[in-house]
Amino acid sequence: MATHGGAAAAGRPYELVVFGASGFTGHFVAEEVARVAAGDELRGSLRWAVAGRSRDKLERVLDKAAERLGKPELKSEVGIILCDVSDPSSLADMAKQAAVVLNCVGPYRFFGEPVVKACVDNGTSCVDISGEPQFLEGMYLKYNDKAAEKGVYVVGSSGFDSVPADMGVLYTRDNLKGTLTAVESFLTVKSGPEGYSIHDGTWKSAIHGLADQDNLRKLRKQIGHKPLPIIGAKLKRRGLVFYSQEFKEYSIPFMGSDVSVVKRTQRYLHTDLQETPVQYAAYATVGGIASVIKLMFAGLLFFLLVKFSFGRNLLTKYPEFFSSGHFTKKGPTQKQIDGSSFTMTFFGEGYCEGQDPQQGKPNVKICTQVKGPDAGYVATAVAMVQAGVALLKDASSLPKQGGVYTPGAAFSKTKLIDRLNKHGIEFSVISKSEA
Repeated sequence: MATHGGAAAAGRPYELVVFGASGFTGHFVAEEVARVAAGDELRGSLRWAVAGRSRDKLERVLDKAAERLGKPELKSEVGIILCDVSDPSSLADMAKQAAVVLNCVGPYRFFGEPVVKACVDNGTSCVDISGEPQFLEGMYLKYNDKAAEKGVYVVGSSGFDSVPADMGVLYTRDNLKGTLTAVESFLTVKSGPEGYSIHDGTWKSAIHGLADQDNLRKLRKQIGHKPLPIIGAKLKRRGLVFYSQEFKEYSIPFMGSDVSVVKRTQRYLHTDLQETPVQYAAYATVGGIASVIKLMFAGLLFFLLVKFSFGRNLLTKYPEFFSSGHFTKKGPTQKQIDGSSFTMTFFGEGYCEGQDPQQGKPNVKICTQVKGPDAGYVATAVAMVQAGVALLKDASSLPKQGGVYTPGAAFSKTKLIDRLNKHGIEFSVISKSEA
């Protein structure tokens, strides 16, 4: 068992390196690191750098962050590392200089693995914000053993996918007196008067992810996990579109990586820590019947086109047209971002203390919430940076062994939820019913 990432990397010039800092999401992450580095816990002690292909672009990102935070001295405090995802030796150089790499270069199915490999080879922990199950589970299959051997932590899906969902389920479990056996989450996203759009990097990831479902199934066969035992009453599946009584609007299954990530966390907690696995389903509210009809047309078109390479090319080339303006090559404006927020509501059920969850019906309920700013960029940056801080500061509470982990598996014993609460992603209990 190698030493913890923190100790192994103590002699390195930087604790955190933001790779891809000049990309659309990367500049939010760089700004968030700057904000956190000036804050209470780290108080100017954080050694960090930005990394990417172009010194000019990286300097512009630091200029913008300096201006937004009113910290003109920022540029003199932050390192700049030039490296390119297509040049493995430059990635190895970057990894050797860092304790933790925050990797913002996606779509990860195309650009993610070289970074994971460079980090694992060089004893560096890394965090990404991928919402692509195939990439996340592929990295587990290929690098889990080697990361364990090196004592480093590779933590995927540490953005909006899937920190709120994964940590939200753990928070719900920790606040229920008794045994939590099932949770459904509902995501509601609000946008301001300016509307909202998402940068087309996310759109590309979705196109390739849906086109490649068969390979995801093969990959899961290769990993070869036995199904998790179902404890407590079996969670009922809901339809493709259903009217949710709780929200008085229509809802659909949430398409992101949340379900696959939560399932992997629950498997780890069950297998390694002997905890009761929680069943989980994720939904998103979509509004009235008109929204449902629009969404179904768009969805059908998307699913038809995504199966063929010419269809994928069309989708990739004209994101605005095929997403009715939801995805754009420019991404959202600052005003749109400022006007946007999310709420994820968790409905949990379970069995009161002293009652065997294998017997009878669930008899305690709990409702919790995770609320935050703009999901796509602001909350994603906060979640990613706090995951990085938890790797640095809560090292003694991480799993004993390195490996490729979900956020919930890596951080269940750390102070990550407290850290998120302090930085605008707020966890709260709405109601509980005791038996």
